[in-house]
Amino acid sequence: MKITGNVVDVNQQKIYKAELTIKDSKIFEIKELGGEDFLFPYILPGLIDAHVHIESSMVTPVYFANHVKKFGTLGVVTDPHEISNVCGVKGFDYMYNEAKSADIQIFFGVPSCVPATPFETSGAEFNTDIINDIFEKYDVVALSEMMNFPGVVNGFADVMDKLDAAKSHNKKIDGHAPGLKGDDLSTYINAGITTDHEAFTYDEAKEKINKGMMIQIREGSAARNFESLHKLISEFPDKVMFCTDDAHPDTLIKGHIDRIVRMALAKGHSIFDILKAASYNAIKHYSLPIGELKIDDSADFIVVNNLTDFIITKSYLHGKLVFDENKSDQLDGPNNLINEFNTDFIEISDIQIKDNNKKIKVIEAIDGELITNSLELDLPVSNGFIQSDLSQDVLKIVVVNRYNREAKPQIGFIKGFHLQKTALAGSVAHDSHNIIAVGETDEDIVKAVNAIIKTEGGVCLVHNQKVESIPLPVAGLMANETIDNMAVKYNELDQKVKDLGSTLQAPFMTLAFMSLLVIPSLKLGDKGLFDVNKFEFTSIYVD
Repeated sequence: MKITGNVVDVNQQKIYKAELTIKDSKIFEIKELGGEDFLFPYILPGLIDAHVHIESSMVTPVYFANHVKKFGTLGVVTDPHEISNVCGVKGFDYMYNEAKSADIQIFFGVPSCVPATPFETSGAEFNTDIINDIFEKYDVVALSEMMNFPGVVNGFADVMDKLDAAKSHNKKIDGHAPGLKGDDLSTYINAGITTDHEAFTYDEAKEKINKGMMIQIREGSAARNFESLHKLISEFPDKVMFCTDDAHPDTLIKGHIDRIVRMALAKGHSIFDILKAASYNAIKHYSLPIGELKIDDSADFIVVNNLTDFIITKSYLHGKLVFDENKSDQLDGPNNLINEFNTDFIEISDIQIKDNNKKIKVIEAIDGELITNSLELDLPVSNGFIQSDLSQDVLKIVVVNRYNREAKPQIGFIKGFHLQKTALAGSVAHDSHNIIAVGETDEDIVKAVNAIIKTEGGVCLVHNQKVESIPLPVAGLMANETIDNMAVKYNELDQKVKDLGSTLQAPFMTLAFMSLLVIPSLKLGDKGLFDVNKFEFTSIYVD
């Protein structure tokens, strides 16, 4: 097979017209035909998402791959800690085996924090023995994000044992250290952690790079850090990678890593530096068996119309055409189901909280970020119970344990959702994926939570006591559907939330992170309100 176009050669830092000869799934010859010819398309290395939780796409691996290959993604490094938190090793195995049928290369990390902290309930626990077992039985590339950064900084034995397990198997260790700096950051890095995708500011990212880390510039659904960090692409071209981390269907229909490439091109960055971040650096860092557009490499590459619009027209993996803009061939994903649900319906009395004549600690959601603020507010009281306060944009937030029917719901209050006579709920609640809900009235919240329990997973909206939902039968996280179909459903539900007053870019995704106890500042887990900065539970009442 022969293909002619303008080769974007990152290693030689030049663009030239050439004819590629493909034999036995490898690049046999690259014959230069002269300088750049604008009448021909451009041939580039395949794009790579350096850190992604496929479960956040709400579809299973084959359907995820079917979608992102259209946008030039030929490889992803995935951390299946979402499904592992729900279903344990069975969940990891489910994703690993499903990925074998995909039309892209899906590389796995071993989840390091299942659960993310010892202060929450998940469906499973990955101790060092289990992590070692996965390293030995599965072909993996890393120990995935070590979210328990206080455990690393303080040298907790169980945490350090997990890091040692990765080192003993010569695997990279991925990080997760929002806001960490100074001596604590140095301690974290010296423990062997090599990447971070949680840098929110330029100064934070630069310090991490200067101390030896690779920075994964994230542009997902709820967390979008490109604008803050894009200068790093040109300043540290060998130290950055692109990733989406968590991207819902409504984000993915707009593109994948190619979308970040276009953003970088629009900022004036060199195509060579951009492709390092979008492809080469991940290949080198994780030693991925993906071709770099060189002779004798695997024939893994993409074709784009030009270097301005950057529209992918073809994608090749091992010399096989896996995407052609003029064709619509798609693999069907297996229709296997796996889940874990063990909880009862709740009642209004389960989520009432008594007044204590004190100010209340309130979570403040920040649009486009996973971090929150912690506020202290006076809230109204009715019949002895604390209520939502629309005048301050404060609603009730509830987390219900999905794994233990004896556990009691936990209650808090949150600012930033701008909703009236409405409740949202979902079984996507990072990282343990208990049920999380937010709403003005107890009646709506109860109805929303019980709708999720009834379908054993999904996301839903309740307005005027009417329920609209999207079932997620695979672990309460995913469905065996195309991203396009899921995007239509998700967009409709998401838009209704916005029509009802929410100004958040991604209300469901934002809600899903309000229970993640490893990202500051104030969060709500299934065991209570949690002060992430102090890494301990805190009373809802201000002392």
